[in-house]
Amino acid sequence: MKMSEALKSGAAALVLVATAACGGTAADKPAAAAVQIELPEITVTDAELEGNPFRADWTGPYGVPPFADIKNEHFKPAILKGILEARADIQAIVDNTEEPTFENTILALERSSASLNKVMGVFGNLSNTDTNETIQALEAEIYPMLTRESDAVTFNPVIFARVKAVYDARDRLGLDEQDARLLELTHRNFVRAGAALAPDVQAEIAKINEELSALTTQYGQNLLAETKAFKLEVSDPARLGGLSDDFKNALDADGNQTWVIGLDRSVYEGFMTSAEDRELRKQLFDGYRLRADSGEFDNGALAIKIAQLRAERAELMGYKSHAHYVLENRMARTPEAALDFLAQVLEPGLARAAEEKADMEKLAGFPIEGHDWWYYSEKVRAEKYAFDENQLRPYFELGRTRDGAFEVAGRLFNITLERVDVAGWHPSVEAYDVKDNATGEHLGLFMIDMFSRESKRGGAWMSGYRESSAMDGKVIRPVITNNMNMVAPASGQPALMSFTEVETLFHEFGHGLHGLLTTIRYPSFSGTYGGPDYVEFPAQVLEHWASEPQVLAEYARHNVTGEVIPQALIDKMNNAATFNQGFKTTEYIAASLIDLHWHMLTSEEAAKITDARAFELDVLKKYKIPEVIEPRYRTTYFSHIFDGGYSAGYYAYLWAEILDADGFDAFKESGDIYNPELAAKLKKWVYESGGLRETDELYRNFRGSDPGIEPLLRNRGFATPPPAEG
Repeated sequence: MKMSEALKSGAAALVLVATAACGGTAADKPAAAAVQIELPEITVTDAELEGNPFRADWTGPYGVPPFADIKNEHFKPAILKGILEARADIQAIVDNTEEPTFENTILALERSSASLNKVMGVFGNLSNTDTNETIQALEAEIYPMLTRESDAVTFNPVIFARVKAVYDARDRLGLDEQDARLLELTHRNFVRAGAALAPDVQAEIAKINEELSALTTQYGQNLLAETKAFKLEVSDPARLGGLSDDFKNALDADGNQTWVIGLDRSVYEGFMTSAEDRELRKQLFDGYRLRADSGEFDNGALAIKIAQLRAERAELMGYKSHAHYVLENRMARTPEAALDFLAQVLEPGLARAAEEKADMEKLAGFPIEGHDWWYYSEKVRAEKYAFDENQLRPYFELGRTRDGAFEVAGRLFNITLERVDVAGWHPSVEAYDVKDNATGEHLGLFMIDMFSRESKRGGAWMSGYRESSAMDGKVIRPVITNNMNMVAPASGQPALMSFTEVETLFHEFGHGLHGLLTTIRYPSFSGTYGGPDYVEFPAQVLEHWASEPQVLAEYARHNVTGEVIPQALIDKMNNAATFNQGFKTTEYIAASLIDLHWHMLTSEEAAKITDARAFELDVLKKYKIPEVIEPRYRTTYFSHIFDGGYSAGYYAYLWAEILDADGFDAFKESGDIYNPELAAKLKKWVYESGGLRETDELYRNFRGSDPGIEPLLRNRGFATPPPAEG
């Protein structure tokens, strides 16, 4: 289990451990046949911990870890000591002879594992941004160990009996809303993890959990190795036709007239869109889509095994499939409902994609292939709309764009982000103090890491080094991070962004605000709590402000002249906004279908799968996905679902688009994109509320009603006019 998953979905605050013991009231006593989880003996000496920064109080500004003092060798002894202290925390609950109460059981679980949280918060983040061979080896060792420790708590009958006793008495305890929600979710998490199952079943689940932890870690490490190993080197400048000067300069960071093209998404999209050399486009296209599908780092067999184990575990828990288990508490509720939703959007998407393909082939003069789509779609866009996306780059300098996102948040939520001098984990990291303008209260520290490097995994994401809490009268505000993988500009040159990168910056900042603004006092459901089909909403809705003319006029200025982006260029951009949506919709839904079908397999069906690519192709054929449109992710590099928290949930980005399209409609319909009444509701019920209530209720409290699919279809250009009367 990765720590990002354990933090929110485990039976307690993080990964907790326990040893079975008798004692306490009759209700607390374990069953005689309780499952036995073998936990290794751990010994950590004082000498091993001498000078370890994780064992000291961090007295620097905002509670930020002392990154300069943290070395690779500090992690393992600090983790092992944290495990021992977590065991002691749990043992204290087990040994408590008093009747179970909210304080001595539920809050005790929530408070536990503080020192382990501290070190894993750093380790988990640095393994994503600044990994190395030592960290990767430790990942492979530590995560299965933590899974065992977590299962030892989940399957400890004394702990579950105490939790259940408090839960059964919930109506008599006089709890406030947040206390009651903590109790509800703690009990739910235990049950969903298998705490109420028979001991022999628990033993099988624990074995599967440990194996999955090792496999998913290996999957992620394979993908990182394959992604970073690919290098397309070009020494002939004549082959770089179509690329902008700033893009070429970024590819030749050393200035030695050798241009190196890698697989980071921003590089990939920029090159595939602009490069005139068809053979180079094909090489990069194949390099991207064939990652980890053979050789030393083949992820195909790993993905099959992960899917098989998840199917087995779901069956042990009484579910038809892993997807049925996962979606039970999500907004879709069932995988069948998710498939029905995808089908509603796929049908117009396929029709539009066929039109787009015909337009491109007319322009190209030959049947296009997958490596042609990006390039010729831009040619068609230029012809239809007299618009080339490269025209936008000079107006989207990173610093101004970042400030534009900050300004939007300030006007919506009455906050200020002020640059502060705080050392990060890398020299390029920037830090911002986030404050409430009305009270002057410090809300959190926001740290950003924008550029790609060899040690950093691909993509863009939000994370945190410290979660918000307000237990025992002590208020702790979060340390939240945003990460992207922009190409670092050549020395002395500005960092110019594509509009896709602009939207990504706003998107991740939306996640960041979800973590920063929380008013929930318990880490278990503060901040970005919720399934992907909801948690993407606070991120995606913020993207809408990025393209509003009123907002663009504030931050989109030419990096040389300072000229505000011309309205004519904004109009061209917005007129072309729904262009190529057939392709974008189809490639995304294709990946979502692959995900759902992997995880809708019964254990019997999963056991028969022997070829990951053949399984994919069968799924794509079933839904008539054209071969020319490559799924956004293939099985061997689909880290969202095989090395992350989105298994059976990748459809969530599109589902959340129902919410964000409908939610932003409220602002547009009001005539004020900063409508203070709506902004206050959005802040209270979405960004501040974490998992205070079920996600559909939180959305209704903001919007006043359930969302419909029509705004989503309209925004993608798929809406059809109403039938004529008469």
